[in-house]
Amino acid sequence: MQTILVIDDDESLRDTIGVMLEQEGFRAMLVADGRAGYEKSLLLKPDLILVDLRLPGMNGVEICKQLRAAHVVTPIIVLSALGDEIDKVLLLEIGADDYLVKPFGTRELLARIRAVLRRTSPEARKVVHFSEVEVDLERRVVTRRGEELKLTPAEYNLLTYFLQNPDRPLTRDMILNSVWGYEFFPNTRTVDAHVVKLRQKLEPEPNVPRHFLTVHGVGYRFLP
Repeated sequence: MQTILVIDDDESLRDTIGVMLEQEGFRAMLVADGRAGYEKSLLLKPDLILVDLRLPGMNGVEICKQLRAAHVVTPIIVLSALGDEIDKVLLLEIGADDYLVKPFGTRELLARIRAVLRRTSPEARKVVHFSEVEVDLERRVVTRRGEELKLTPAEYNLLTYFLQNPDRPLTRDMILNSVWGYEFFPNTRTVDAHVVKLRQKLEPEPNVPRHFLTVHGVGYRFLP
């Protein structure tokens, strides 16, 4: 279970985010003070940190700077109020991986969290092989028999989700939630259409798939 540290002095928002994270299968650690949040970041080594820009004790910019100065590579998403002057370049320079302006929806926050975790996971820094296919997850390059394939961002994200969940039955809703980041995408046929495209590009025989298998009544299963 991945741990997310939430550093925000807005108690209502902090609790709302905490409940949402727990419902989505994360472990949430909630802190109201900047200095305490910084110390917990060092002590707990969470998988991701959500930090508000304006905090008592130590502001969000200082937390980012100090963590990066201490060579902590934990991904950080900065939360800022609508009136805050955000310099996006500055945020990236101080080591933030993403930022979100309040007020935001929980689905959007969840999408950003999943995207950053995907991008920064240890699995994202290696090469995966199956059949005649090689996927360089760090460079986002997919080759088959040595030739580079053109995949759309959605196709690539779907492929990496399958790679992260080998030999596991995945429902269409699970796939929609994890790949597209929110539940209310037009419909689950989107998943079917993208699986067909992956089969056409990556299967030796697309009509007789060996890797992207249909699990009737459930969804799909990826066999490396």
